[in-house]
Order: sequence, then C-alpha cells, then structure tokens
Amino acid sequence: MSKVKVGIIGSGNIGSDLMVKLTKSETLELTTMMGIDATSRGMQHAKHIGLEVFDNGVDGLLENPDLVDIIFDATSAGAHIHNAEVAKKLGKQMLDLTPAAIGPFIVPTVNLGDHLDADNVNLITCGGQATIPIIHAIHEVAPVEYGEIVATISSKSAGPGTRANIDEFTETTAKGIEQVGGAKKGKAIIILNPAEPPIMMRDTVHAIVEEGTMDEEKITNSITEMANKVESYVPGYKVRTEPIFEGNKVTVFLEIEGAGHYLPKYAGNLDIMTSAAVKVAEEFAKNRVNVAAN
Repeated sequence: MSKVKVGIIGSGNIGSDLMVKLTKSETLELTTMMGIDATSRGMQHAKHIGLEVFDNGVDGLLENPDLVDIIFDATSAGAHIHNAEVAKKLGKQMLDLTPAAIGPFIVPTVNLGDHLDADNVNLITCGGQATIPIIHAIHEVAPVEYGEIVATISSKSAGPGTRANIDEFTETTAKGIEQVGGAKKGKAIIILNPAEPPIMMRDTVHAIVEEGTMDEEKITNSITEMANKVESYVPGYKVRTEPIFEGNKVTVFLEIEGAGHYLPKYAGNLDIMTSAAVKVAEEFAKNRVNVAAN
C-alpha cells in the first residue's frame, strides 16, 4: 500500500513524540512539522530528519497544500479552532490531540471504524484514552449508571499545553465517558503529582452499574479482553489488580508506562495519546486508499 502523507502542528512534547512514532509507520509518511518557535527542540529535530518545517503553524500549508493529506493537531484547545478552519479550507482530515472536542470522539478499541470519513475527529484526552475502554468494557456487560475516572500523572510530564487545558480535560473526558464509554453520567478528575522520582501514569476507574445486572466473572473477562486490545498498540498499558466489586460498584486500577521513544517512560499520559493517534491515522489511511481504489 502506498503511504499517505501526514503532518504535525505543534512541536512540543506530544508533537515530538508523535514525530518519532510516525517515522516507524508502514502506512503513513511524515512530511511536515508546523510550529511557532523555529528554535524549539522539536522543530530542530524535524529539520534534522529532513521534514518540511513551517514556523507560522498551520498557515504554512496554505501555499503548500499538497504536502499532507492528514494533519495531527498537537497544540492546544484554543489554537485548534483556527487550525481546524484551515484544515477544512484545504480539504484535509484533522486528527485532534487537544481537548477542543470540535469533531466526534474516537477511542481506537471502541469506535475506530465509526468516523473514517469525518473531516475532524477528537482523541479526547490521555485520561479518556486510558479509561474509556474500561468503562465501555463494563458497560458491555452491565449498563453503567455512573462512571468516574481519576487520572494521576507526573507533574514533569504535564507541559504548558496540558496545564492550559486542565478545565477542558475534565469536561471533555466526562463527555467521552458518556458518549463513547456508554455511562449515563461521567466525571473526570486529574491530579498532577510532583513526586520525585516521577511516578508512572496511574488511573482509577469507578463504575456504578444498574441494580441487578452485576456479573463479576463476565465483567472481569470483558475488562481483560479490552485491556489486551489497548496493550496491542500501547505496550505499557496494564490493569494493576483484579477488579474490585462492592455491591453494584466496580473499581479498576490502571498503569500506563510510556514507550520511551522521545519522552521518559513515566510520561505514559503523552505516550497513550500519540499511540492512539497513530493507530487512528493508520486506519484513516487504509480507508483513503480503499476509497481511491474503488
């Protein structure tokens, strides 16, 4: 299959880690890095590996539209509004790694094939990518009345973009718990832990299921099956203990270790986002090739 050309907006931690992952893809050809600081580490690395580099962000594509077919936005929720407008004007698919939530939500293990033709899809948040699969796995067995997640990440792995988007994180993740996870009501909490040495990303999932529908064995099996699917593209993803059952409440503890491609292994919160982004983009690319062939 011929590779589909892709570009990244945002040369920070997420964009730089994504850059490394995309160079390993068999279906995606990374051609372009778009940022606003030509001296940043990410922009310098992009130049070093031979990418087209624009220091005026997505606007660099206006005169070079043929460089990319799919764009990854690794900036911020506020910046995404303009980025999405430019991508739509150019007829490019946008894969949004910010909590802007303009397009439909995507979690690869839950609804990867649902929005292949959308012009803008949203990857929710790191906490959403880690926990929504578990909420969905429980919901597949017993209807989830309420889903709550607590995402704890190392303070060192939270860059300026993450910190600027804290409010959007909680709002967007809660919506994702409901719209993709299936819970009637969702809530999200994020904690930035300043511990030294830095901690791994850890998430706690609490789900209250409909009275009379609890089946501990089926729920446990569903969670295990779902965790294995996530692990297939996020190798550091694991369920730390057996699910805990109390009445009609299920609690699941997760840990996500990063792959260490560009960021430290404790930055699992960033690694799960970039890994999910590559997984989704590769499916987009296959769809584009199939549509073109037919």
